[in-house]
Amino acid sequence: MTAKQRFLCPVHILFAIALAIVLIPGKGTDKYGVYLVGFLLILEALTLAVSAFVKKKPSLDVFLDIIGFLYVFLGGWTLATVKLKLLREALFPPFGTILHQFVEDRDKIAVNIASSVGIIIQGFLLAVVVAIPLGLVIASNLRAGNAATYITKFFSSIPPIVYIPYGIALLPTFRSVSVFVIFLASFWPVFASTMSGVMSVDKKVLDSAKVLNVSKPTMLFEILLPASLGQIFLGCNQGLSVSFILLTSAEMIGARDGMGYYVKNYSDFGDYTRTIVGLLVIGGVVIAVTFLVGRLQKFLLRWR
Repeated sequence: MTAKQRFLCPVHILFAIALAIVLIPGKGTDKYGVYLVGFLLILEALTLAVSAFVKKKPSLDVFLDIIGFLYVFLGGWTLATVKLKLLREALFPPFGTILHQFVEDRDKIAVNIASSVGIIIQGFLLAVVVAIPLGLVIASNLRAGNAATYITKFFSSIPPIVYIPYGIALLPTFRSVSVFVIFLASFWPVFASTMSGVMSVDKKVLDSAKVLNVSKPTMLFEILLPASLGQIFLGCNQGLSVSFILLTSAEMIGARDGMGYYVKNYSDFGDYTRTIVGLLVIGGVVIAVTFLVGRLQKFLLRWR
């Protein structure tokens, strides 16, 4: 890409407009407006750095579109809150105040993120370790696979959150109950997608493997598993999305830590600045986790 393609783009105009909106006088004032100015400058510096080093134009275009959306969002939020006073400040505080609160609560937020992500990782990895081998073994037998498909549809239609009372009765702590629920939320999508991937493998590939007299483990993990990976990742992404929703809901009901608890605790006291901080952090964590899973998927499927 040329320097013009890299650096001469509308997103920089949007940065200038957003910065001007923050700096011009308005009906109200944000005593922490400097945090928003600093955040805008960091975003612009990041944009210039990425523009200089990213090699593929489609990837750069996606990044610039995201940054452009953030500039429009921040500029619009500032206009509606500080400058024009269209929204109630108690419910929609200035964004500089939100950023200041995030900085003030960074240690508490880090602890809650670690708690939530730790539960997700435990439950999700346990589900993957059980569901993928089980799906490979069952779906490799056509008759068993057809029967298991209907059984899976039945159990996956039951919301995992209804198992919480049984989890509370059988397990000793809220964390173990949460891991159990995340396991159920992730298991069925991964299991179903694994079976679907195996049962859709080209019959010619299977016949060729049988002619070569490959062993059962080789058939499962060197032929069926690679051929099913694309479908398996669809189930993994679905399981992750459902897991975050369930965990946040569960934390809002009975936890003493985690991002769901953080949001519920402060919303009960009418502290909507921290509530918005929690919502933004949850969204950021979900995006980060799904991005990492996407990168792993791209790496494992690079042979395609």
